[in-house]
Amino acid sequence: MHLLIPFASGESEAAAHVLRDLALPNLTQLLGRLTLAQRDDGDAYSMSPPHERALAAAHGWRGEDGLYPFAAQAAARDGLAVGDAAWAFVTPCHWLVGRDHITLLDPAALLLDEAESRAAFEAVRGLFESEGFRVEWGGATRWYAAHDSFADLHTASLDRAIGRNVELWLRGDAARAAPLNLVRRLQSELQLLLYPHALNDAREQRGVPTLNSFWLSGCGRPQADAADAPTVDDRLRAPLLAEDWVAWAEAWRALDAGPLAQLLVTARDALPVTLTLCGERNAHRFAAAPRSAWQALRARFDRVEAHAVLEAL
Repeated sequence: MHLLIPFASGESEAAAHVLRDLALPNLTQLLGRLTLAQRDDGDAYSMSPPHERALAAAHGWRGEDGLYPFAAQAAARDGLAVGDAAWAFVTPCHWLVGRDHITLLDPAALLLDEAESRAAFEAVRGLFESEGFRVEWGGATRWYAAHDSFADLHTASLDRAIGRNVELWLRGDAARAAPLNLVRRLQSELQLLLYPHALNDAREQRGVPTLNSFWLSGCGRPQADAADAPTVDDRLRAPLLAEDWVAWAEAWRALDAGPLAQLLVTARDALPVTLTLCGERNAHRFAAAPRSAWQALRARFDRVEAHAVLEAL
């Protein structure tokens, strides 16, 4: 039983303050029973966030920062014939233009329904096909493209770009320059295509964000998935990205009372359990390990402070 929790911690002082005030009794007891088995330490500006790196490792994928085939995996799960092509997510989104920079809003905030999404997809598909891309619709905010250039195109995860200046993530070395320039041109042309579209007129009248760009991520050719991939509970994601600390604290309490309580019961039954906690910089994997009677006794008195473990992420 392996549980992976993304966005278990945040970079901000506000997140640290929430963690220090949170009572997470089941997580505290669970950490007292488990041993730190693996550390993946990085920084908040890697293209692949810690939870994606941890998932890629669990799947046994080969790859590098910003180059793990999450799009190919998702496309296959959506029933597409992925073959051995290199795939990418083309996520419809809204770019909020400010005085000094452009911010990418969480695509979930678009509240796109299937009809709107399909209408937008059909309006822009020719734009991608004219450049030799195969494009497919997988869901309201799950569009896909396949092209040989995606086989080695490093891109920033959507979870890195949300709420941040997009310019931070659209820079690259000489090897990325040509494909990134094409992506940026397509982003500009998509905006021009959709600006006068009836769906955006209707969205403006409803007071919801318009669809004016896309985000490319998850590039790579399909790789086999491990049979024992972890269970991912991502309920902390949306509130942390929105910096809604009340909702984030509530999500943590629900997580502690639900999946973490169940994992603790399993650990008490001496069954193998693994817990991977992922913040914005690091991913730490904890697992049950054989302990001597002395180690077990000492663990009863050496209290593990959950907030200290989480803040280290």
